[in-house]
Amino acid sequence: MSAITPEMVREHGLSTDEYARALAILGREPNLTELGIFSAMWSEHCSYKSSKRWLRTLPTEAAWVICGPGENAGVVDIGDGLACIFKMESHNHPSFIEPFQGAATGVGGILRDVFTMGARPVASLNALRFGAPAHPKTRHLVAGVVAGIGAYGNCVGVPTLGGECAFHAAYDGNILVNAMTVGVADSARIFYSAASGVGLSVVYVGSKTGRDGIHGATMASAEFASDSEAKRPTVQVGDPFTEKLLLEACLELMATDAIVAIQDMGAAGLTCSTFEMASKGGVGIELDLDRVPMREDGMSAYELMLSESQERMLMVLRPGGEADAQRVFDKWELDFAVIGRTTDTGRLVLTQNGIPIAELPVDPLAEEAPEYDRPWTRKPSAVAIAPEAVPAPNDPARALERLLGCPDLASKRWIWEQYDQTVMADTVAGPGGDAAVVRVHGTAKALAITSDCTPRYCVADAREGARQAVAEAWRNLTAVGARPLAITDNLNLGNPERPEIMGQLVGCVEGIRDACLALDFPVVSGNVSLYNETDGAAIPPTPTIGAVGLLDDAAGACTLAFKAAGESVVLIGATAGHLGASLYLREIAGIEDGAPPPVDLAAERRNGDFVRAEIAAGRISACHDVSDGGLLVALAEMALAGDLGADIAVPEDAPPAHAWLFGEDQGRYLVTTGDAEVVLAGAGAAGVPAATIGITGGERLTVDGRHAISISCLRAAHESWMPRYMSAP
Repeated sequence: MSAITPEMVREHGLSTDEYARALAILGREPNLTELGIFSAMWSEHCSYKSSKRWLRTLPTEAAWVICGPGENAGVVDIGDGLACIFKMESHNHPSFIEPFQGAATGVGGILRDVFTMGARPVASLNALRFGAPAHPKTRHLVAGVVAGIGAYGNCVGVPTLGGECAFHAAYDGNILVNAMTVGVADSARIFYSAASGVGLSVVYVGSKTGRDGIHGATMASAEFASDSEAKRPTVQVGDPFTEKLLLEACLELMATDAIVAIQDMGAAGLTCSTFEMASKGGVGIELDLDRVPMREDGMSAYELMLSESQERMLMVLRPGGEADAQRVFDKWELDFAVIGRTTDTGRLVLTQNGIPIAELPVDPLAEEAPEYDRPWTRKPSAVAIAPEAVPAPNDPARALERLLGCPDLASKRWIWEQYDQTVMADTVAGPGGDAAVVRVHGTAKALAITSDCTPRYCVADAREGARQAVAEAWRNLTAVGARPLAITDNLNLGNPERPEIMGQLVGCVEGIRDACLALDFPVVSGNVSLYNETDGAAIPPTPTIGAVGLLDDAAGACTLAFKAAGESVVLIGATAGHLGASLYLREIAGIEDGAPPPVDLAAERRNGDFVRAEIAAGRISACHDVSDGGLLVALAEMALAGDLGADIAVPEDAPPAHAWLFGEDQGRYLVTTGDAEVVLAGAGAAGVPAATIGITGGERLTVDGRHAISISCLRAAHESWMPRYMSAP
């Protein structure tokens, strides 16, 4: 066997110091298979070596949290013996290289993270960031990613109910595809990955192993260069029909007592799954690689251990459980193979063709990966922009029309109509609202689900932007009447070896921590995706927040649509007219600058708790949080959803009219009610700013009785951009 050279070490993504550490652990030089295992286990994608110091500071506990970070997904109690299991993960690099398969396998991977813990997936979301619409690759990437998400989710039979899609030139060389899945399980039957016990069978189930996805984890831990197309072989290939069979087979076996531990074979495939299971259980594992089901002849130990072929699971079974397990997987026509056993050695031992191939200590690779306290610098605070310094439009109605038709705010119906939203027959509210709502099958209750992030705020101030992302997720759940339970986060950033990027990471974690503590909104799972840059150009810091809330009665879910003419439109929350880092500033004034809107977390909680109570009391007929584009955009979205207009008036004591209409001050909601006096009185008693600003009715939106635009005109602007863009030659 050839000696390991410095070039081979570099190709495997290990630094000189990291390789020296590996040599010290082994007490000898590794062979190629062992080098590949070190490379995968110590990659940024698998070890979180640049971020885990900071992730430990996040709040992860609450009375309703059953399992926080560290397992395949987070688990929260939703009462009546049921638990909600959810997580978000990234598939950014694979989706840029091969958009269809990259996005599809991202969906498949997050589904497995959820059902490997015993949950039936009930909903998926995706948060997508693409480059400038005019960039020559963007349309191709959008088409491929959307098709991949739809093909996989639709075939598996899990509804895709929401998410985000935005465009900016800063993502030209590195798009983001963040996928989230939510499932429901029996809270007394949650399955974990610790392989406790000695002499137990280690079982491989699912699809056969091929050569796709080798070095996927390493590729996801490095920035792109202009030759990114050459990385295409590192992208996995998915089969949603096999995933559906695997889902049903796993859940069927989970109804028995056969399983001790179970782990999805995701990043780094057999390598990560075996090391993580063994380390958590305090055992060793011996694997006979000849027993691994293969779809290609002559696969080496290196290829078998690092392949990221999809739709595979690794299990540890109780003594005597093999026959029952084989019967289940034979029924579902899936591969089943006993490929090893647990030991008391604390080592991973691999054999192939009867010959020892590799022997590595488990804990040093799984638990003692390098951990860096990288140097970081905080970006100086952006200068606040006074409303008076921003040009006012000649006609706010026409400015509204432009905003509703811009790529970020334009309807994404073209996307979500390609997703099955009603499969399983429990969808209460699908895409297009503040949060999706899905009934918990067989009960009256429902889960509310959302995904949020505003990268332009994070560019200006990473901490404040991350606070806002959590707060907006909390508001979106509140706006449908749900009690916010917990979040999963996906931190997408550039190269952490650059102090300014590491400073963004620190700021994002600080902001998430601030908001989660203030809102009693713990972090139960998540993902960090670093090195999102091409030729040294990093993406904006994008801390995507996925969140879940609970409705005790699905019938009480509130929507944003105006319901009837003659109802009062009430603005909840204070308005200072903050235009810094706003969409109005970018799209209308042509400026990307200024400090983001400050987030008053105490006011967020006070205002949100009040709104949720009013929804529960039946005093609010429609509710929408005020975010991108400000108050007038939120009003237009409510009007479009209800196909009903409104007349509003700018208060006399308001900031300049354009700032009041388009400012993005936080902690605000627009609600409609048939009894404004009662709502306003309740707000006053709760210390919540509230004011009646208009009344619903008619076929137009009118501001101050003179600036008006028809709902049909707004609809044309809002609905036309995406289909027109995607159908262009």
